[in-house]
Amino acid sequence: MSILNASPTGIFRRKPVDEIEPEDLEEGGGLQRVLGLWQLTAIGIGGIIGAGIFSLAGAVAKDSAGPGVLLSFLVAGVASACAALSYAEFAGMIPKAGSAYTYGYAVLGEGVGWFIGWDLLLEYTAIVAVVGIGISGYFGFLVEQLGIGLPEWMLGAPGSDPSQPDRVVDLFALLLCLLIAFVLTRGVRNAARFESALVWLKVALVLLIIGLGVFYVNTDNYTPFLPFGWGGVFAGASVVFFAVFGYDAMSTAAEESAHARRVLPKAIIISLAISMTLYVLACLVLTGMVHYSELDSESAFAQAFEDVGLPSIATLISVGAILGIATVMFTFMFAVTRVWFSMSRDGLLPHWFAAVDAKHRVPVRVTWIVGIGSGLIAGFLPIAEAAELTNIGILLAFAVVCSSVIVLRYRSPEIERGFRTPGMPIVPLIGVASSIWLTTYLTSTTWMRFGIWLVIGLLIYGLYSYRHSHLNTSRTP
Repeated sequence: MSILNASPTGIFRRKPVDEIEPEDLEEGGGLQRVLGLWQLTAIGIGGIIGAGIFSLAGAVAKDSAGPGVLLSFLVAGVASACAALSYAEFAGMIPKAGSAYTYGYAVLGEGVGWFIGWDLLLEYTAIVAVVGIGISGYFGFLVEQLGIGLPEWMLGAPGSDPSQPDRVVDLFALLLCLLIAFVLTRGVRNAARFESALVWLKVALVLLIIGLGVFYVNTDNYTPFLPFGWGGVFAGASVVFFAVFGYDAMSTAAEESAHARRVLPKAIIISLAISMTLYVLACLVLTGMVHYSELDSESAFAQAFEDVGLPSIATLISVGAILGIATVMFTFMFAVTRVWFSMSRDGLLPHWFAAVDAKHRVPVRVTWIVGIGSGLIAGFLPIAEAAELTNIGILLAFAVVCSSVIVLRYRSPEIERGFRTPGMPIVPLIGVASSIWLTTYLTSTTWMRFGIWLVIGLLIYGLYSYRHSHLNTSRTP
């Protein structure tokens, strides 16, 4: 008998936990459980630390929060921590690919699972775009340092810099998205080892920034600390939220984790704790080195060290940022293909998307679709707009995951759990409330774009997914 009763029908039908097995991947090739605690932790840190520190911190400090940007990260971190504990319980109970999509499908039913999965497709793709824009900013700074002049039209999306009205496209960000897609289609056998090396290099770079930058902090730059008030802090939190949830993408690697029930929850918590500490310290240094009103929105730390007379360090940061932030693109582009693949193998999307390359055992079709989609977003949307497009999705997904962990705890307390969320149900409820609350600080344009995406998803579900789902017993094989 299934652990979870699959008797509900229609959009509430649930996929039993004991049927969400790695064997589901039989047609696409088995996954090898080789990732240990610190490899998973590195993947989590690789997904969390990136454009949030190297690019978005400066943009949010300048436009929304001032020196209070560190509070924006803390607010986002509290909300994320509550969700992280909920993810940790699910990871220790359902160590399968699909992340929040799989959790929602198993607990709240197919309709909610579809909503989260469709949501994650947009969210992860947008994250890849945001990170590409962040890397592009440092690439532009590095090129300028080398004395190479590039035409302004290719250096940013329209509206990314009001002082540069001639900008047409962020060409480097667009091409970088396509390059990452190409690399991923070549196989991921050595991806974990490569990612781990770059992640620890990135952590070392952030520690260098903090350790050296603290000697150039001018405390006068902290005044006023909240130039835009608490409203600016919360608005900033809604934007930087995407920078503190890389553990969500890490959970998509569950089927490749050795002893996943035990190590995956630990990796989620450790990666978030390390990353939040580095975020807060980096924000203190950044806003102490340069007045918030003078920060560069795209390459804040490199410009800050340039301003204090350390151009060599600025160049080092630019090179390190390009290499380090690239790990985020790998993490999330890999994650979105796994979610898409999971939805396709469940019948909610055409099986055509689940096809894998015979040689490299990767879903090539989906990877190229994501590469092109993220490239278009990166090329034609400013970084703040692209980040908001990301956040509305993950905030709602977090609310669903936190709700699901409460429901399952009381519906099926007998299920073996490798980790139990403390403070039940208060901690998950804080995660629900804070996630929904932060969505109120997003712009109406962001809601409109998300609404359009949701309507498209509902049409696809109604016209295709509901009838072709593997849980639809009346479907024609």
